[in-house]
Amino acid sequence: MTKAAVSITPLLCCRSFRSSLEKGEYILLGGSTGTLLYEKGIFINRSFEEVNLSQPDLVYQIHTDFINSGAQIISTNTWGANSLKLKSFGLENKIKEINTSGAKIARKAAGTNCWVAGTMGPLGVRIEPWGPTSLDEAKDIFKEQASALIKGGVDLFILEGFPDLSEIHQAILAIKELDNFPIIAMMSINEEGYSLYGTEPEWFIRKLDEWGADVVGVDGGNGPAPMIELLKKIKKSTTKPIILYPNAGQPRMVDGRLIYMASPEYMGEFARQALLKGAQLLGGSSGTSPAHTKIMSGAIRQAKAFDMTEHKVTDISDHPIHVHTTNVPRTLQSNWSQKIADGKFVVSMELLPPKGLEIEKILERSKICKDNNIDAINIPDGPRASARMSSLATACIIEREIGIETVLHYACRDRNLLGIQSDLLGASGLGIKNILCITGDPPKMGPYPNATAVFDIDAIGLVNMVTRLNSGLDLGGSSIGRPTCMSVGVGANPVASDIEKEKSRFRYKVEAGAEWAITQPVFDSESLFRFLEFSSQFSIPIIAGIWPLKSIRNAEFMANEVPGVYVPNKVLERMRKCKTADDQMEEGILIARELIEEIKSSVQGLQISAPLGMVDFALKLL
Repeated sequence: MTKAAVSITPLLCCRSFRSSLEKGEYILLGGSTGTLLYEKGIFINRSFEEVNLSQPDLVYQIHTDFINSGAQIISTNTWGANSLKLKSFGLENKIKEINTSGAKIARKAAGTNCWVAGTMGPLGVRIEPWGPTSLDEAKDIFKEQASALIKGGVDLFILEGFPDLSEIHQAILAIKELDNFPIIAMMSINEEGYSLYGTEPEWFIRKLDEWGADVVGVDGGNGPAPMIELLKKIKKSTTKPIILYPNAGQPRMVDGRLIYMASPEYMGEFARQALLKGAQLLGGSSGTSPAHTKIMSGAIRQAKAFDMTEHKVTDISDHPIHVHTTNVPRTLQSNWSQKIADGKFVVSMELLPPKGLEIEKILERSKICKDNNIDAINIPDGPRASARMSSLATACIIEREIGIETVLHYACRDRNLLGIQSDLLGASGLGIKNILCITGDPPKMGPYPNATAVFDIDAIGLVNMVTRLNSGLDLGGSSIGRPTCMSVGVGANPVASDIEKEKSRFRYKVEAGAEWAITQPVFDSESLFRFLEFSSQFSIPIIAGIWPLKSIRNAEFMANEVPGVYVPNKVLERMRKCKTADDQMEEGILIARELIEEIKSSVQGLQISAPLGMVDFALKLL
């Protein structure tokens, strides 16, 4: 096949893929087509690749399931579609047909939503110097398969499952002799991180880089955990984007079927750790289902959202207002503020605004909190980029109907500077006295990832604005007459991945006028104590976020899906040991009580979250 015969659309996708790599974007691959075919009744005595011809709708549905789960690259069902492997099934005369069909099925499923990768695996024989197949013969076999995949419309190539460095070299050469398609090249590894032929990872990664692969990495192995440690060595051996592509744990034979034991939640935690430690592309090999991909997609979406959102950490004028310039004494701002200023221990309950107009439940829960002497109701503002009733409206209704103070979370995500000032003046005019200034979760984290974010300022700039309004000045420095009277709080994350950046931002928040702080939900007392030691220099009251876990599912959700939250493995293990739902709820309460007892003397209050609005459950902590 000549270069002139290659269609334009895949080449444009080639460039878009390489552009995404250069930008450092995180990319998720779909999982194992073979695993899904096996689960759907295509057993190992058949050629998985022949299903492209006999049951194309089945392959199409598998691709669609991975796309719907968040995959940005789907792999063609062609891993073993080379002439040598197909010959064992009597299919050596259908090489071109099987590969071209596999690419076209994937292309149809992908449309313009994701990239299609032509998947090529090893030949299944040993090549020189280990066997009789020459290097040139191996290259020609790979070239035959790659040509058919290009004809079918692939955007790039994935070389997966290779035990021999010499063999994958011939596959790379074959593709490059056809055209300049992007190549993701992976070596299969054992539990020590060596290739299956015993090559050390530093060497094979260096050679894959040298031979021109666009992305280098490893696949297979005994599950995700060893790859995290191996990533340190890989990073030292290349500057190329790195991919980790593990099996979903170690397989076990159950009732005659291979079952891979790593849960979707476990793969999600692997994805979070891998991104944090330097991987750019992720996916899963054998055993990886759409359920695994969906959880991994959540981890990637979180990382991508925060990395790609450049919050503006600037003062809102050339003359920033610093702490203590407000004209309103703290003790006159609110009952909440007065208790904090007096050194009293405060407790708030976090309740989510309703998704629709049914306000009755949150009012009922707020009444229960008031009757149990809770000091305030915390009202999040579009948590995790969700669309709910306005937090401001919710807070006003609660204060009017129930008579308990609220702490209004206010996010910068959805408003420009003019809208923010209007909202803050409106909140003050409606009698809202306590505001927690937050930057807000980027839309890409939520169910509406295409929603537009504003972020004219972030939490630091927002604190500056509230402090300015409390001093009787608008964002331009002009007088507004009577000043607002709001108590100003900020968020803090004792377990931030970049703790030095978090400390720096916290310092700026205090300088801008923050009067108290509420942490993210805490499950690790040691991290909190380290943060308290740092924050003690500012003499700012810290209120610890507490989330009582109601189930192991809830615990794994917090560990894998909620950004800025760290749930230690020992906590997860305690929850997993509880077999019934009631036992899990009791254990969740016990864990939270133990934590409160440990930290209570070191903080000035608690913000307790009520999972799924279960106020009675959360009140068991007190």
